[in-house]
Amino acid sequence: MPFWEEFMNNIRRWLNTTPYRDFSIETASADASFRKYYRLISEDKSYILMDSSLEKESINPFLDVSNRLLHVNVNAPKILAQNLHDGYLILEDFGSINLLDVLNRDNFNNYYSKAIDTIILMQEADTGSLAVYDKKFLHAEMNLMREWYLEKLLHVDLNEAQKNLINSTLNTISSTLLKQPQNCFVHRDFHSRNIMIKEDDTLGIIDYQDAMNGSVTYDLVSLLKDCYIEFDREDIVKLALSFRDKKSLHVSDEEFIRWFDFMGMQRHIKVLGIFSRLYLRDGKDAYLKDIPLTLKYVINSAKLYKETQKLSDLLTKTKYVR
Repeated sequence: MPFWEEFMNNIRRWLNTTPYRDFSIETASADASFRKYYRLISEDKSYILMDSSLEKESINPFLDVSNRLLHVNVNAPKILAQNLHDGYLILEDFGSINLLDVLNRDNFNNYYSKAIDTIILMQEADTGSLAVYDKKFLHAEMNLMREWYLEKLLHVDLNEAQKNLINSTLNTISSTLLKQPQNCFVHRDFHSRNIMIKEDDTLGIIDYQDAMNGSVTYDLVSLLKDCYIEFDREDIVKLALSFRDKKSLHVSDEEFIRWFDFMGMQRHIKVLGIFSRLYLRDGKDAYLKDIPLTLKYVINSAKLYKETQKLSDLLTKTKYVR
């Protein structure tokens, strides 16, 4: 029996024990992990079946974070049925249109403003027992760039001076980040593909099971410096400052945008490594096309600050070209 048929038989076997036994099953999507999503359909009703059978350890974190978000009225999907043994959940269906599908220069201010309000709401969620974005973890993420992007994807043979430059710059980035407000709920992947547009034009939030406790600007950067779409920096800065004002953070424009840019460097340095690893280790080449924009974010932000300009120069010289 083909592998995928066995998977579907297991799913159907469980569904036969639930009120969803007569629903048809269609593939909805997959993500960068080993999770798969199916849509259960019967007449005018539809739900999402999350298949984490290859990644069962992600189920409990998903349930935990869902409860935290729902408790503060974030529009996360309600959990309608669960099978922890096999790794299945049935969730509220937010539809198949995500923010990236509709985002354009005419509507991005409106949608980003809604999403900023959602971040502020998420940051009211309990962070107790969530893993902390400490210096060690920030570096574990950023180190993926050197290993998977520079050395394994680009085959750059770094000399000792270049290695020292990277290490010292990453240390400066992490030290700077930890000076901004901490102890905030962090979705960790709050971008346009993980924000669904519901029928009533409200935003539904998904893929949050890896949430952590970290910096106030992390999700803001994920949203406004999205690896899949770009808008003019002037507009993005205005939106970033609107977040600051809504949060009543008493910090100057210059200092807040410095927080924002350094947070963006950390995230996008990490993502360069992750996109490269998804291709080289997991055979997922779709993410290669998103490396140029991710790299552009790092280079452009790093060249704005004297502490990071040399890293910008290094990444420019070793630039990935698709």
